Amino acid sequence: MTNDELFTYFHDLGIVPVVKIDDANKAEGLAKAMIDGGLPCAEVTFRTDAAEEAIRRISAKYPDMMLGAGTVINPELAEKAVNAGAKFIVSPGLNPDTVKWCLDHNVPVVPGVATPSDIEKGLSLGLKVLKFFPAESSGGVKMLKDLGGPFPQVKFMTTGGISPDNLADYAKTPNVLAIGGSWMVKADLIESENWAEITRLCQEAVIKLQGLQLAHVGINLPDSDAAMNVATDFAKLGLAIKEGNSSIFMNKEIELMKTNYLGKNGHLAFKCYDAERTIFFLKSKGFTINEDTIKMEKGKIKVCYINEEIGGFACHIVKA
Repeated sequence: MTNDELFTYFHDLGIVPVVKIDDANKAEGLAKAMIDGGLPCAEVTFRTDAAEEAIRRISAKYPDMMLGAGTVINPELAEKAVNAGAKFIVSPGLNPDTVKWCLDHNVPVVPGVATPSDIEKGLSLGLKVLKFFPAESSGGVKMLKDLGGPFPQVKFMTTGGISPDNLADYAKTPNVLAIGGSWMVKADLIESENWAEITRLCQEAVIKLQGLQLAHVGINLPDSDAAMNVATDFAKLGLAIKEGNSSIFMNKEIELMKTNYLGKNGHLAFKCYDAERTIFFLKSKGFTINEDTIKMEKGKIKVCYINEEIGGFACHIVKA
């Protein structure tokens, strides 16, 4: 897998769990719980003596899992992690020696930065994906937005102080590639082998990351006259009419189609934070994408329907 392919995967998955494990015997059970929860990816940190063996066991049991090593602070640790099966390296700071070792060995590396000077060092080494760490105590989302001005070419993996309470804020920030966190793989849950709870927390995180909310309901009508007749009735309830070429909106919640469009009964539109990421999520749930309905805006997908109807309604996502 190339760097670009890996970073696209990070973006689409959206969350990279950060794992601190004290007992390598629990590694395979942890990995399965994460995979079952929809997060087949992990950054196993070299903060315990069990890290190397845990990486080795997971990579042997689940070779398709996107497994990396974190808290890699020198080239020696990077080599040890890669030999154990790590597919990428993450470090808390930017050590040029570690970065150069990884580049020389074609190993994707994401070093930590917290200041513009750090970012410039990363760019000088040819890196455009960096770890913003510690995220919350370094200014959080506000700092990331400020950094987006002088460094529009840089994407960040953010770690440090991120939880379900502020996950959405990071998910909506354009220069955030992916979010690192440990709330779904807490040490006490690993220690007690509470795999069911880890799976539940992973599933919960993946869903929360999408930001899916009902945006509007579309109703199919045979022609523009029928649509206007229905609009007139809705207007009696105090809803404002906004007519367009192909439909009439009542406020923002109801769309009256001027023709029988997709869906037996009409369609349901759902807002999301990132359309590409949500498409990846929907595909993982067995849905397929109606490629003919994709609409782009500024190089990103703005609107896209799935092929499957739910309850007689076509469904589409729209980037909020």
